[in-house]
Amino acid sequence: MNKTVIALALLSVCSLANAHFGSVIPNKQIVSDPKDSTLTITTAFNHPMEQTGMTMEKPKSFSVIVDGKKTDLTNTLQKTKVLDKDAWMTQYRVARPGCYKFVLEPQPYWEPAEDKFIIHYSKVMVPVFGVDDGWDAPTGAKTEILPLTRPFGNYAGNVFRGQVILNGKPAPDTMVEVEYYNVDHRVKAPDDIFITQQVKTDKNGIFSYAVPWEGWWGFAALNDADYKIKKDGQDKDVELGAVLWTEFVNPSFK
Repeated sequence: MNKTVIALALLSVCSLANAHFGSVIPNKQIVSDPKDSTLTITTAFNHPMEQTGMTMEKPKSFSVIVDGKKTDLTNTLQKTKVLDKDAWMTQYRVARPGCYKFVLEPQPYWEPAEDKFIIHYSKVMVPVFGVDDGWDAPTGAKTEILPLTRPFGNYAGNVFRGQVILNGKPAPDTMVEVEYYNVDHRVKAPDDIFITQQVKTDKNGIFSYAVPWEGWWGFAALNDADYKIKKDGQDKDVELGAVLWTEFVNPSFK
């Protein structure tokens, strides 16, 4: 095998290893105006920094939680396209103040390149009419990131902290992958290794990351499930991802 073939093979392996993210992204993260209170929320499965997509089947569940009350929105989802792949969207009108948590549980996604299934429990939070109480409360998902930094109203450059929970307990030594949602490819990484940033949780499941520039950022904490899913008669591993999306902004200067 010559050097060119080896290089191409290594490039192929590296490209296959890039991070997957379940995404739940609203058209705006803060609702302040009662006259502009309808959110458009899009759910998809993709490589955010590279802007390549995978097909998402209709989610197993999609819900909103506010003041501890959970409302099922699964039947409101409509098929759409994100990065030329099947995705889902809904419109939701917020009617009263509160911290709205939109939570997605997808169908298992089979990734042949990794010989396993992927399930990313993904969420985003939207403060409405100036009320932001309860952003640190759990949603009850099998795995999730509990924010220790308020997950909205943050400036670019802020340090974001979170605690990874798996089966109701802190998850130590968990890999957390971080990516920027690179709309229109406005950012170019100097090398492929920069595409997915990585941090690990400490013994209490806590991690931190300093967000370098403005835009939407996804945090995906990855663990192996304590169960298998059959594929063609064989038991396959399952990756469980706890994904949190939040927007960081630049201030306006006079």
